[in-house]
Amino acid sequence: MSTEELYALYKTATGITTDTRNITEGCIFFALKGGKFNGNTFAEEALGKGAAYAVIDEAEYAVNERCLLFEDVLETLQRLARYHRQQFDVPVIGLTGSNGKTTNKELLTRVLAQKYKVHATKGNLNNHIGVPLTLLSMPDDTQVAVIEMGANHQKEIELLCAIAEPTHGFITNLGKAHLEGFGGEEGIRKGKGELFDFLKKSGGIVFVNATDEKVVSLVKERNILPVVYYGNDENALQMTAESPVVEFTAPHSGKRYTSHIGGKYNFDNMQTAFNIGLYFNVEEAAAAAAIAGYNPDNNRSQTVEAGSNSFLMDAYNANPSSMEASVKSFAALQTPKKKVVILGDMFELGDYAEKEHAALGELVSRLGFDYVILYGENMQHALPYLPKALYFTDKFSMHNWLLDMKFENTFFLVKGSRSTGLESVLKTFQAVG
Repeated sequence: MSTEELYALYKTATGITTDTRNITEGCIFFALKGGKFNGNTFAEEALGKGAAYAVIDEAEYAVNERCLLFEDVLETLQRLARYHRQQFDVPVIGLTGSNGKTTNKELLTRVLAQKYKVHATKGNLNNHIGVPLTLLSMPDDTQVAVIEMGANHQKEIELLCAIAEPTHGFITNLGKAHLEGFGGEEGIRKGKGELFDFLKKSGGIVFVNATDEKVVSLVKERNILPVVYYGNDENALQMTAESPVVEFTAPHSGKRYTSHIGGKYNFDNMQTAFNIGLYFNVEEAAAAAAIAGYNPDNNRSQTVEAGSNSFLMDAYNANPSSMEASVKSFAALQTPKKKVVILGDMFELGDYAEKEHAALGELVSRLGFDYVILYGENMQHALPYLPKALYFTDKFSMHNWLLDMKFENTFFLVKGSRSTGLESVLKTFQAVG
């Protein structure tokens, strides 16, 4: 069966799924394989639950004619997604970067939605499976697509670009994320820069924050054209305050807005969404209001109150660059409350783990927080620089210490890699009122 023939079936289906728990009547099930599972073994179950077809790559699991046999299910999913994307003559904005991808995607989607029917990545479906699924859920009336692209090794962004074929794109920043997989900072530059390489070859538009020296340098080194610079001209937002959330002023009206998120790094994200919105002719007032109205959730720069205490929950992910940005921004906040930082391990650093945790400890030692709490095995490398820090390797003990201290009128920054599960800190405080 050709891609075109499969596409004809897709157009009659109710959707695409790779999980038998999400079967809808009339959908197509793609039997993907993983390290610990073989989706082919679920094909019969998927059909029994109502799937119209099951795409498989092992003939022994073809229980009837509704099992569609291909050489490789994943490649078939990716080819189908590319074919569907090629049916659209609309702007497709690809974005990648070390930090802030999802926040940028959410802000930009809200800005563009003031004028267009926007289709964007749901959650963090930003990898070699998630991007195809995002594209295949794009409805026919889409006017602009915003596609988040994640990667932890070189050539991955290149693959995602080949599938999504972006017409526009930007890199949020170039930091120290996935150092192990990329092979260091130069590997990160090469890997993330694959988005710009694709746009250069295809004649697409690159957006660049002119105040980000690393990204500007990358563009000049690779002679990327055309480029739309923003952030240092008459269309730039101005940050007027940050305590504890960012307040900003629109450039032409002079109107002041208060956001729901804090941090200079998040202001840069706002700047990106605002200026790309202007490029696509979204009205200034509508763009600024959309940015101010964005209220993050899922522990992404989310400020939560619990009694007299405040929590800046930035515990969705962490790497050396985002840690540095978070603790510096938190230290700069103007607040009458005591400041406490609760920092968890950073992962996927490989041989860089000891060095980067030690560097974090040295940085935090200079910022003057009232208390520093460290959690996780890797954080032991930060301890030599923080002799007064509290160090825990189990959450039960950490939670008990925090409750025993009976904190009041305190502002907490909670930051760590996702698998540290530091959102439990907030839940502990909320449980006791």
